[in-house]
Amino acid sequence: MSTREQTSTIDPLVFGSRLRHARTTAGLTLAELGARVGRTASYLSMVENGRREPKLSLIGDLAAAVGVGVAELLAVAPPTRRAQLEIELERSQSDPLYRELGLPYLKPTSGLSDAALEHIVTLFDEVKRRSTLRAATPEEARKANAALRAEMRERGNYFGEIEAIAAGVLEAIGYERGPVSSSQVAEMAAHFGFSIQRVGDLPGTVRSVTDMTNHVVYIAQRDELDISAARPVVLQTLGHFALGHDDPVSFGDFLRQRVEANYFAGALLAPEAAALDVLQTAKRRRDLSIDDLRDQFGVSYEMAAHRFTNLATEHLGIRVHFTRSDENGIIWKAYENDDVPYPRDPDGAIEGQRLCRQWATRRAFQSDDRFVIHYQYTDTPTGTFFCSTHVEVGRAPVHAITVGVRFDDAKWFRGRETPRRSVSRCPDESCCRRPPPALASRWHGRAWPSARAHSHVLAALPSGTFPGVDLADVYDFLERRRPVPAGNQRDG
Repeated sequence: MSTREQTSTIDPLVFGSRLRHARTTAGLTLAELGARVGRTASYLSMVENGRREPKLSLIGDLAAAVGVGVAELLAVAPPTRRAQLEIELERSQSDPLYRELGLPYLKPTSGLSDAALEHIVTLFDEVKRRSTLRAATPEEARKANAALRAEMRERGNYFGEIEAIAAGVLEAIGYERGPVSSSQVAEMAAHFGFSIQRVGDLPGTVRSVTDMTNHVVYIAQRDELDISAARPVVLQTLGHFALGHDDPVSFGDFLRQRVEANYFAGALLAPEAAALDVLQTAKRRRDLSIDDLRDQFGVSYEMAAHRFTNLATEHLGIRVHFTRSDENGIIWKAYENDDVPYPRDPDGAIEGQRLCRQWATRRAFQSDDRFVIHYQYTDTPTGTFFCSTHVEVGRAPVHAITVGVRFDDAKWFRGRETPRRSVSRCPDESCCRRPPPALASRWHGRAWPSARAHSHVLAALPSGTFPGVDLADVYDFLERRRPVPAGNQRDG
C-alpha cells in the first residue's frame, strides 16, 4: 500500500498517539519538534490529540524529525496498551450514550492509572452492550415480522435449501414412509451428536434446553398419550444446529431462526416427497384436505397446514393463505400469497390485528358444531375466497387454524360444495368494526365497558439474545444436570 493510500484511511487518534510516543521516545518537546518541521507547538498538540489530520507532505518530515519510518507512524495499532486505553476513553466520551450520562470530560493524565483506565473503558463497553440488548419495541418487532412475511410471500413460503437438508437427514436414518416415530427422532438427534432426555423440572420459559458440552437435548416429561407432541420440539431444536444458526443478533434474526427451525421440523415430520404423493393424488381427485396430510403423518393440524403452505405454490401451483387466530379474531400467526385482504397495521404487520367478523375464522366459533371443519366462501374487496377452518381444543385460549385459497382454486378442495357464504367489506369500518347506527344511538354515552387487562399491554417485548428466556433459570437447570467428574465424587 502506498503512503497516499495509507493516509486516505488514517485514524487521527491512532496517528496522534503514535506520533506522541515517537516524540517522547526521541526526547523532544512539542516546541522542539515544531522547530524541526516548521509548525507551531499548538498545531502539533492538536495532531497528537487526534483533532487535526496531518497533510501528506508533513508526515515524512515528522517521521524524519522523530527518527522513525513513515510506515511506523502510519501503523494502525496504538503503540502501547496505555495508548490504546486512552484512545478508547476518548472514543467513549464522544459517544452519545456516554454524553447522556452528564459526566464532565475526563482527561487521561499521568495521574490516572492504567488500572483505572481499564475499569472506566470496560464499564462503558458493558453499558453500551446492555443498551443494545434493550427490549425491542412493538414497532421494531412488527417491522421485523412484516419484512420476514414479505420475504416468505415472495418465495411462496418454500425453502428449497431446508428441504434438501431435511431430505439428507431422513436418508441418513433410513426413513422410508409413514409417520416419523419417536425412535426415529432419537436417531436424528444422534445423527447430530445429541441424545434426548425427558425431565420434570424444565424451566418454564423454554420448550427445550440443549447442553452443548455434554450433547444432551432436555425436553419436558410428557404423558405417554402425548408423546408425539415432543417430536416437533426436538426437531425444531435440532434445526438450529442443522441450519448453522448462531446466537441471534436482533429480534428480526430471532424471528427468522424460529421460522427456519419450524420449517425444518415440518420437512422431517411430513417429508417433501411423501407429502407430495399425498397432495398430488388428492389434487387429481379434486379432494385436497389438510386433514389427510395430518392423518397421514401423525402431525398436528397446524403443522399439516404449515406444510401445505410450504408445498402448495411451489408444487401444486396454488396460492394460499394461512391463519392461526383466537376466539376474538386476533391473529397470532399468518401467511398469504393469494392477496387475501388481511388487516395490517401502518408497519405492514398482520399479527395482532383483528379479523373481520364475516370471515370463516370468526364464524367457525359460532358454528353449532365448532369442532367439525368449517367450510365457507367469503366475498371480499379483493375477490372471493374459499376457506376451511379447524378449531383446536388443546390450546388456552382456544385457537382456530384456517387455510384458504382464491375462488378459482376451490375446485381442488374437499368441502367446496358448502352452501356457507358471507360478505366482508373490511377494511370499511361499517362492515363490522362500527356499531349499527340504531345501537350506537341507543347506547352511546350510556355504556362503560371495563376492558380486560393484559399484563403485556405496557410491557416492552422481552430482551436478551433469546427473547423471553430466563437464562439464569436455564443455567441453573443445566448446572443441576451437569455430570460430576468421577475424581470429584465423594463416598457417603
